[in-house]
Amino acid sequence: MSVSSLTESTQNYLKTIWALNEWSDAAVTASAISQATGLRLSSVSDAVRKLTSQGFLAHAPYGAVSLTETGRSHAVAMIRRHRLLETFLVETLGYTWDQVHEEAEVLEHSVSDFMIQRIDDLLGHPTRDPHGDPIPSPEGAVDAPEAHRLSEVTGDGVVVVERISDADPQLLQYFSSQGVSVGSRLTVTPGAPYSGGVDVVVVDAGVTLSLGVQATDAVFVSAES
Repeated sequence: MSVSSLTESTQNYLKTIWALNEWSDAAVTASAISQATGLRLSSVSDAVRKLTSQGFLAHAPYGAVSLTETGRSHAVAMIRRHRLLETFLVETLGYTWDQVHEEAEVLEHSVSDFMIQRIDDLLGHPTRDPHGDPIPSPEGAVDAPEAHRLSEVTGDGVVVVERISDADPQLLQYFSSQGVSVGSRLTVTPGAPYSGGVDVVVVDAGVTLSLGVQATDAVFVSAES
């Protein structure tokens, strides 16, 4: 069964549940889904019960929510659609990386599997979207980079930006204006005492930025090899 056969609401719930666990080990709860979607908790709880009865979710009362094999298959198909559309909008239509998330949110429910495959072919089968997120393969395999939050960097040396969350378009605009993108090389030193932030040097641009936790939590990095 193609993910196109599901309702838009079901597509959104499955994609959201998968995304909540992509970069976090925290248990997915109805409250977490409510916060991520902006929907009322009562509406989310009803949807979780329905999706569980349909075989897309596993959920014990008052416990965590997880995707079944079928649910995961559909969720990853939606993630693939979304990220290929974002890549297409940037590489082919000239969008900037802060403009594509909302556009892809709309388009992903309307395109066919055939169109997604044609977009994939046209783009040369990319493996990462403009924000560094992995694009699942047609078979559902996800090759995520080994990365951790910039907030967690404690040692010396150069780190490489692997992924930047697209949740805040203004933050993406700021990073772009400062020469920070996927692949950028950074060095990190502690910020001012009690500031809760860090000073980051963008190596190739020669720019020094003072970043707070909201920014450093959005950036995922790996050690330079």
